[in-house]
Amino acid sequence: MTVVFTRVDDRLGEFALRTLDPDADAALLHSWVTHPKAAFWLMQDADPAGVAEEYRRIAAHPHHDAYLGLCDGRPAFLAERYDPAHVELVGLYDAQPADVGMHFLCAPTDAPVHGFTRAVITTVMAWLFADPATRRVVVEPDVRNTAVHALNAAVGFEVVGAVAKSEKEALLSVCTRAQFHAAIDRAAADPAAATRTEGAPA
Repeated sequence: MTVVFTRVDDRLGEFALRTLDPDADAALLHSWVTHPKAAFWLMQDADPAGVAEEYRRIAAHPHHDAYLGLCDGRPAFLAERYDPAHVELVGLYDAQPADVGMHFLCAPTDAPVHGFTRAVITTVMAWLFADPATRRVVVEPDVRNTAVHALNAAVGFEVVGAVAKSEKEALLSVCTRAQFHAAIDRAAADPAAATRTEGAPA
């Protein structure tokens, strides 16, 4: 399993993304995606075999992939990257050639750390924009997921509008490279802001 990206958060330590092993990681992922706090991930009724099957499907897909996120070497979050012209948003918005879609899920915990979720989404966004071909990141969380809407806004996303998907009413939002970096600059100027916004799975 290969580490594909690392980022050091001055307050919370080293974050990294590694390739996901659908079979070896299935039990861990099952405990995350079926947790009550992961309701918006839409896998509440999945069993471990079903989770492994879903991530094997993603691994085999030409336009969708998944990564396990680490914090100081320990599994802490899940990230998915996809091409929204081929996955999730086909025909639902004006897709641009350099758009990249994103989902993320933080591991459930009984001892939440202020600012952790924002550090995770910042890491995922930095990873996506590390590819010079990426011009915009696109997300489509459930319209009811108000926590993640606030989190998305904090890292630079701009709401486009609601779109009707087969499994949910989604709030389409986009973030350009410039918008992301402007949000990072604002957070650097006001470090306390990085601990104010916590979000849910997106």
